[in-house]
Amino acid sequence: MVTISTLAWTTTRPARGLDEDEELALAAIRRLGVTVDVVDWDDPDVDWSGYERVVLRSTWDYDDRLDEFVAWLRRVEVATELVNPLPAVLWSTDKRYLRELDDAGVPTTPTRFVPPGERVAFPEGRFVVKPAVGAGSRGASSFGPDQHAVAADHVRGLHAAGQVVLVQPFVDSVPVDGEWPLVFLGGEYSHAASKRVALPEAGLVEGLFAAEVNAPHVATAEQVAVASAAVAFVTERFGPLPYARVDLVRAEDGSSQVLELELVEPSLFLPQADAAAADRLAAALTGSPRR
Repeated sequence: MVTISTLAWTTTRPARGLDEDEELALAAIRRLGVTVDVVDWDDPDVDWSGYERVVLRSTWDYDDRLDEFVAWLRRVEVATELVNPLPAVLWSTDKRYLRELDDAGVPTTPTRFVPPGERVAFPEGRFVVKPAVGAGSRGASSFGPDQHAVAADHVRGLHAAGQVVLVQPFVDSVPVDGEWPLVFLGGEYSHAASKRVALPEAGLVEGLFAAEVNAPHVATAEQVAVASAAVAFVTERFGPLPYARVDLVRAEDGSSQVLELELVEPSLFLPQADAAAADRLAAALTGSPRR
């Protein structure tokens, strides 16, 4: 049952025209009789209290403007209902949540967390360095076993920017199989996709996100179980969420591991999903009552 009549779908000017979910989702929302506007999150002329719900979608520059973005989130939360809710969003901006998932028994990619001022140690073989706060693979890069000096330079650059650094072993299955984003809508598993991203050297991504090749994917029961465990953890902590995305990779033993848990502004891969996925998203965004 629809419980709202007005909704703001938030983006950012550099992302205009890049969100492949937008057209499908907006049409589905409007079919429910809801008035929805696409607005830039940093537009000073928007009256956020004029919307019953403000949904974070393609706000893909937030990590470069985090303080400004968080201040805006707090203003919106006072003015109206924010989706996803502010506590979950703030928690999800920092990938140190992987430690909490691991402590809770959710299978995650092995990760070392290196704050500024702490000496970094790299694993044997290939590895990945990424910032704890980042989106679109910006700042993430892979290195070979003979590139420790180059990797150390990259870490120093991230530390100089105030970033906690994540160091992870390179997952050998990724170049072959890619990653698998599993999407949950209204707390229920909805659909999955296959995503392939080539990490550039030294994290030099041009634009808002690294180039991707995406395709439909039929998730296995094991993949759904691992992703559901991650979503169950955040649901217990923050309550039901209208949308969530869990990115999985395949470990050496064939099991699934959580690479990232996306609760802020994830692409939801509607073009790769079944035709009803947009309607499920519309229902989740418009029908969940204020808590």
